[in-house]
Amino acid sequence: MRTLTSVQRLRPMPLVAAIAGILWFAAPPVALAQQAQADSEAADKPANRVTTLGGVVVTADKREENINRVASSISVVAGEQLEKINATQLSDYADYIPGFQVVSLGSPGKTAVSMRGIAPLSSGSTIGTYIDETPVGSSGLYQRATQLTLDLLPYDIQRVEVLRGPQGTLYGAGSMGGLLKYVTREPDLDETEFRIGAGLSSVADGETGNTVRFGANLPITKDRLGLRLSYTRNEIPGYIDNAVNGEEDINDGVQTSARAALLWQGDDVSLKLSAMRQTADTDNNAYVALDPVTGRELDRDLSNRIWNDELYSRDIDYYAATVDWDLGWADFTSATGYSDTSAFIRQDTTVEYGQFTNLGLGLPDPGSSFFDNMLSLKKTTQEFRLTSKSGSPFEWLVGAFYTKEEGDNSQFIALRQLDGSALPAPFDAIAGTLAYLTLPTDYKETAVFANVSYHFTDKFKLGAGVRYAENDQNFSQNVTEGLLLPIETTSNTSSENVFNWSLSPQFQLTEDTLLYGKIATGYQPGGPNVVLPGIPPSVDSSTLTSYELGMKALFAGNRLQLDVAAYRIDWQDIQIITFFNGNSGLANGGKARSQGLEFSLLFNATSNLQLGFNGNYTDATLSEDLPPLFIPSGPVTVQLNNGLEGDVLPYIPKTSWSATADYYIPMSGNWSGNVGAGLRWVDGRPTATSERQVITTTTTPPVVVSDTITPPIMLGSYISLDLYAGISNDQWSIRAYMKNATDERAYQTIADKTNALTNEVPFQVGAPIRPRTIGLEVDYRF
Repeated sequence: MRTLTSVQRLRPMPLVAAIAGILWFAAPPVALAQQAQADSEAADKPANRVTTLGGVVVTADKREENINRVASSISVVAGEQLEKINATQLSDYADYIPGFQVVSLGSPGKTAVSMRGIAPLSSGSTIGTYIDETPVGSSGLYQRATQLTLDLLPYDIQRVEVLRGPQGTLYGAGSMGGLLKYVTREPDLDETEFRIGAGLSSVADGETGNTVRFGANLPITKDRLGLRLSYTRNEIPGYIDNAVNGEEDINDGVQTSARAALLWQGDDVSLKLSAMRQTADTDNNAYVALDPVTGRELDRDLSNRIWNDELYSRDIDYYAATVDWDLGWADFTSATGYSDTSAFIRQDTTVEYGQFTNLGLGLPDPGSSFFDNMLSLKKTTQEFRLTSKSGSPFEWLVGAFYTKEEGDNSQFIALRQLDGSALPAPFDAIAGTLAYLTLPTDYKETAVFANVSYHFTDKFKLGAGVRYAENDQNFSQNVTEGLLLPIETTSNTSSENVFNWSLSPQFQLTEDTLLYGKIATGYQPGGPNVVLPGIPPSVDSSTLTSYELGMKALFAGNRLQLDVAAYRIDWQDIQIITFFNGNSGLANGGKARSQGLEFSLLFNATSNLQLGFNGNYTDATLSEDLPPLFIPSGPVTVQLNNGLEGDVLPYIPKTSWSATADYYIPMSGNWSGNVGAGLRWVDGRPTATSERQVITTTTTPPVVVSDTITPPIMLGSYISLDLYAGISNDQWSIRAYMKNATDERAYQTIADKTNALTNEVPFQVGAPIRPRTIGLEVDYRF
């Protein structure tokens, strides 16, 4: 096991990452807050003017409702709007959604998300993710769920729903911070349609990318059976250069998405079958090498230093079957889901371990190193629920949920010569593999839940929800090769049960004004810990309680829409990654509080001009010091606190806002045009919490040698401008866009590259926002 020989910054992941000292990052112009009138019906025809606000239908409470009648803070982005701005990943539109933070970790699908300041401090997710009726992604602790949020290539998406605040009663584990829900388009049983499209894009100082796509809607039996197909391929242009070998544009890649949906509609029952495959492959991460003192580019603009290509690939195969049965007195739903996800992530660790060849093995020259992480997850889910008919004073919903997840996490650290060849004999056999281990896991959960609401009067409604869940987990730690860990196989298990509840009074002050309150709880599942001396056998669930007061209102003849919500969240038993006797693992410790205000304003200034303004204020801080870690290091002991009372939670800006404008241009014939712009501003934010290190002697009594506090790396604020324009008719759509029009250079994350032997930091790496990107898209319907 590795111990500290001097003061250094540590931001470990479980087991190998801490031992190896490997670096892990913790890490568009449209009125997005509520406006999603461009749903499946509007998306099939050109829009020549703005429409009346307030008609958006969502499924946040697992029944179709007008968004302005739901006692929850929700943002909706319509599929048409995603196409209009050419959004190919979450980071293209997240800044336009209040209270929603997305950190891109260098490649599509390597994404960390948080809502309302609930930033994940361990390896388990705090945000739930759904495709239609079924959850995707890991519920456990060993699939890097915090860094691999599902980031769908949004083609054939009807809308994206973002539900802020805990959703524990209806959506269960991992949704304590909120929920990200992708709603796909259903087959149309009446109209045959084909769509083809293509696009070109160019990144400043980078390559040219291209996109091709195809879609078809085929009614097989009118009003009874229909099929919908879609496929898209997006070649991602590179723009990062490698200062080590002079190679240019090394971060290019490819995304693909294919989907088929079959809908059968009977008199009282319907069956929807869906299959989807999405892939993402990149040759390198979009990282830039930075000077650790000045924070400026170390070599030149948009360049990195790597000795081994940081390959990344992620594939997801998703299948679902949903039955909806109208029983007359209630609606029955069965939602079955299965997903098979795999990922390969390579990290260049030459800075961290390259000098092990000369300083550790005595070879004449430094070497190179890389860390491979292979992940796989097979997830099966089943939900049954019974929902009362809408319209009566008393409405109810009851359901049961089951999930089974089988995962594996393989980690391999290699040591090579600087040119990538094997170490000379006999050193290759001794140190060519620094570590190889597998971490297979099983996760099973069953839950029952219920939601009820009662209209006491025409103006007052009270809702409540409960959910009881039990989970059982198995974990195995199989170290088969390497110098860094003992060769052994050990196993561990855990079981827990969790109860969540919610209470939501709402007052319909007028026909167009809703005032609501909401108290809700949520949880992040615990689980078995790594098996090492001194580390607790399991980590408990992290829980929180949220208090929210909000208002949704329409004014000026439904031309002005305002949503505003204030909240306070108390977070307990935070899961953290920590050290015990020099070993890394998970632990519960510390409390945090997040409180803030968020708003969305949408205004139809004229029949052709729509303006939007969104913003939020978030004060998310630790309420107490995180538990200290005691690390023996020869004649001294290092006491390490990886978070102090008052620290701002990582990657959470104090304030952010966005402004949008859309102008619709009447044209001759059946053509229409539009131009739009969006401006987004994000405040500065820390990449981690503070670190306090107290070094004491092991003598009796101990003597304090040093007591230092190191603040985290701070990310600067930034402002970015997006522009777009387009013309369309019943068949043609031609769109142009410019993302980050001013070519703003700002970073979504920055971290040290630390030599594990000398503790030196030769440089930092940062993930910049995408440079100015100009593109043109053309689609044809027939």
